[in-house]
Amino acid sequence: MSLDTSAQVYDHEAAGWQRGLYDDVKRTFRAPFVNWIFRTAMANEPAFLRYTWGQVAPVFDTRAFAQFSVDYRDAVLTELEVPVHEGRDLGLRPPEYRELQGQLATFDIVGPRLAVLFRTLARTLDGERVGGAAGGVDSTAPYPAALDRDRGREPTMVGPGETPPGTEETLAAVREAHDLGDGLPSIYRCLAQWPAALDAGWAAVTADEEALAAARGEADRLVEDFVGRLAYTPRTTPADLRSAGLGGAVEDMAALFGGFDAGGTDLLPLLSGYAAAVGAEGRRRL
Repeated sequence: MSLDTSAQVYDHEAAGWQRGLYDDVKRTFRAPFVNWIFRTAMANEPAFLRYTWGQVAPVFDTRAFAQFSVDYRDAVLTELEVPVHEGRDLGLRPPEYRELQGQLATFDIVGPRLAVLFRTLARTLDGERVGGAAGGVDSTAPYPAALDRDRGREPTMVGPGETPPGTEETLAAVREAHDLGDGLPSIYRCLAQWPAALDAGWAAVTADEEALAAARGEADRLVEDFVGRLAYTPRTTPADLRSAGLGGAVEDMAALFGGFDAGGTDLLPLLSGYAAAVGAEGRRRL
């Protein structure tokens, strides 16, 4: 892959149509920040991202997606049965605990959205046509305006190579479990700001290996099922991209989104578990 994964267009740098697209991503994802994958795609293949976002954005604006998102969260938390840790259990003052809750709520919100984004593009960039199902009213009805709105706070994080005191053992276990080498996904760089919360969250989601495997398996089944019955058909196959004059982006973008889809199957279900561990889980029913 020839992408420069260190290159990013940050939210505060975006202008013109890039500004508008980032604002739409935040509206659609119900989150106060723009995920790394959008920032990196914007820096490397901006025309691809502009075209592709226009194709996939409608997927997230339906009541069917809203139902999927709460089902995804409920399936994960039903399997994990995560205990709630209060602020005093973690040695945090109320303002610190509220900040932690708000930041983890954001990850809880974006988890199912990223799962569907990764799976949709992994499948279509591999040449598969998805969507076009004749579903019921929810398949095209609008997303409920209040669901997951204004829950989260913009995440802050430790530096990419930082290991704050008190996090060494848990971050080593995280890297080994996720086969990450020296890298860390954003959720762990966020949690590392509060070592006690990192320890408690990691212990909670990994306490029962069978439950964790079941949570991952059920979440993956829900993602696969949802993408397989989309009412809308994103035109993001290699043939579609070539027709749009974007054929040169296919190989790199297929590797990028395919890799994140594979890794997300293990990681993304845990985001709801971390939020639940501090009492910040979202709704589990519409």
